[in-house]
Amino acid sequence: MSRPRTAITPPRGRPGRRAVLGALALAGVLPLVGASAAALPSDRGEGAPGGHCAARALLRVPGAEHQQADCLDELTTAGTVESGHTDPADFAGLTPKDLPVPSGVPGIQIDGYFPDTSTTNTNHGLKHDAQFVVRLPDHWNGGLVVAGTPANREQYANDRAIADWVLSRGYAYAATDKGNTGPAFYRDGREPGDAIAEWNQRVTQLARAARSVVTQRYHRPPARTLATGLSNGGYLVRWQLENHPELYDGGVDWEGTLWRTGGPHLLTFLPPALRNYPAYAAGGPGAQEAQQALHKAGYPAGSEFLWPYHHKVYWDLTQRINREELDPDFDGATEAGTPYCAPGTPDCDADYNYAARPPAVQRAVGRIALTGRIGKPLITLQGTLDVLLPISKDSDVYARMVHKAGRGALLRYYRIEDGTHVDSLVDTFPDKLRPMVPCHRAAFAAMEDWLGGKGRPPGDRTVRRPADAGSAALLTSCPLE
Repeated sequence: MSRPRTAITPPRGRPGRRAVLGALALAGVLPLVGASAAALPSDRGEGAPGGHCAARALLRVPGAEHQQADCLDELTTAGTVESGHTDPADFAGLTPKDLPVPSGVPGIQIDGYFPDTSTTNTNHGLKHDAQFVVRLPDHWNGGLVVAGTPANREQYANDRAIADWVLSRGYAYAATDKGNTGPAFYRDGREPGDAIAEWNQRVTQLARAARSVVTQRYHRPPARTLATGLSNGGYLVRWQLENHPELYDGGVDWEGTLWRTGGPHLLTFLPPALRNYPAYAAGGPGAQEAQQALHKAGYPAGSEFLWPYHHKVYWDLTQRINREELDPDFDGATEAGTPYCAPGTPDCDADYNYAARPPAVQRAVGRIALTGRIGKPLITLQGTLDVLLPISKDSDVYARMVHKAGRGALLRYYRIEDGTHVDSLVDTFPDKLRPMVPCHRAAFAAMEDWLGGKGRPPGDRTVRRPADAGSAALLTSCPLE
């Protein structure tokens, strides 16, 4: 559902929608609104030798308002990009350019949507939110992976970072757009926090439906169901294991966003970055003080080379749209503030003070807050050079929350030295950063062993970047021990 907003003419100098989205496409923060995969081609291959896709027409996604099941020779992006069964705009910018793409995974793909009233997702020309994708490989290993998407992207966002690899290992895979997409996701819902709360509901809905579809396809329920995701998708893993552990056997949280009623969270550490970065970048007598303020806010020493990019692309937009979702009254009728406003400007997000806001704002955050009370095994990993979600204000805090809640035996936490929030930046700074993708895969394999009784993963630790490892080795290996 969508809550009404007053239309406001953008202030002079405010980037237009096209300019903002162009920057986001470059960064991989959000998908291009309006960029969509082509209408799905008609099915081919039913009745192929060996019964390939023979049961396709009988599969039903419980609760779906619309679905289309197609028989594909290739479920990974090695084939789905060409066939139109993914949208490259959804996953642009999330992985290193040289990340290998596995292939040789035939099976059934089901695309569709659950009932919803918002229409931001234009994939396949559907103009309907709560879209999902379910992929069912011919050669199944008995498991199911369920994922929500990072940022405010659509259902194919994880295809290169996660889906390709788990499908090549034989898992069935399901992902959701979380029920609302794009930089104006906050328009969905009637009350502050509704849009993010829907993310959690949609992942739960898909997990239940996907387990049913897997049972229909393979004539037995999944022996193992794992939740995984990055950034906002990692937050969803945490929330699912806290609130619906009965649906999962475990989860892998890749730098999940932390929401906590008393902070820290995005609305506490992004405003100091917006206030102080311009003075730091300008140099002069105030630069050192501004740099120290950024360090105090959580942005680690040694990460300065990443600050210009994040100021240009991430910090301002992320603050404004999340603040609009949780505290729309801060700027009155203006929608999502004024981009790059100077401190001291009325209603400027650079001056936002979460602790001073009315109790209703904390109640809105409380609706989506995490507790640390996970009910199934969880592996969390985050890069030490993450400067969108600084590690000292995010996963370090969440790990303490899990231990304080008495659930520490269910957690393994790995701090990945020189990892950052978006892996495409490794292509720009190959000598300073390491990719997170292979570390996620190592964590996922460790979870498999943990659940399979093959030994507990290594204890919580900082995973050092091997001093002598070249870029090719770092792209394929991340030993946790």
